[in-house]
Amino acid sequence: MWPWEHAIVGYLAYSLFSRLYYREPPTALAAFAAVFASVLPDLIDKPLAWEFGVFQTGYALGHSIFFAVPLAIVVGLLARSVGRTPAGVAFGLGYLLHPPSDVLDGYLRGGQINIEVLLWPVETVGSNDHSHGFLNEFTRLFTRYQQDLLAGELSTYMWLQLGLVMVAALVWLADGAPVLRECVLAGKRLIIGTLPSRNRSERRSERRE
Repeated sequence: MWPWEHAIVGYLAYSLFSRLYYREPPTALAAFAAVFASVLPDLIDKPLAWEFGVFQTGYALGHSIFFAVPLAIVVGLLARSVGRTPAGVAFGLGYLLHPPSDVLDGYLRGGQINIEVLLWPVETVGSNDHSHGFLNEFTRLFTRYQQDLLAGELSTYMWLQLGLVMVAALVWLADGAPVLRECVLAGKRLIIGTLPSRNRSERRSERRE
């Protein structure tokens, strides 16, 4: 799966959880944690494999349940200790959904269940050495993906992807556009803070009147 597909899955899953458990839409911190964690396994494995040759393939340490589960627990406990439990839950949910999503993606695309994705270092996925660099490998894969989109005849799987994007956008807007909302408010406060003090005082007086 592409990073933005993982981000969509992670956000939708946590948004549903937040509304069912906390009875409210995700906060900005929790939304960010879910999205960041959902792409973190690729941020760990792909550069280490494709650019530095630490792993043979882009499915290694970051995708392994032997690393993912302890990491989710540790982050969850740390978040709880500082009073940010929802963010810790969001991180764990986003991260733990990534590896099985790759397994499901492999099955839907090629009809194969590569459970080995979850079991590094006990099991490994193939022996492909992407020695030509992270940027070149990403460009090659993205070019092929782009060609499929522009070909005109989208597969059922591609239509499902586009549908998922639309659903995620609608859910995000219904949640109040977390993260973007906070950025806009912060920008507004910054702009107001730079106004001359006299203008601010006049505005307060106008509001009282």
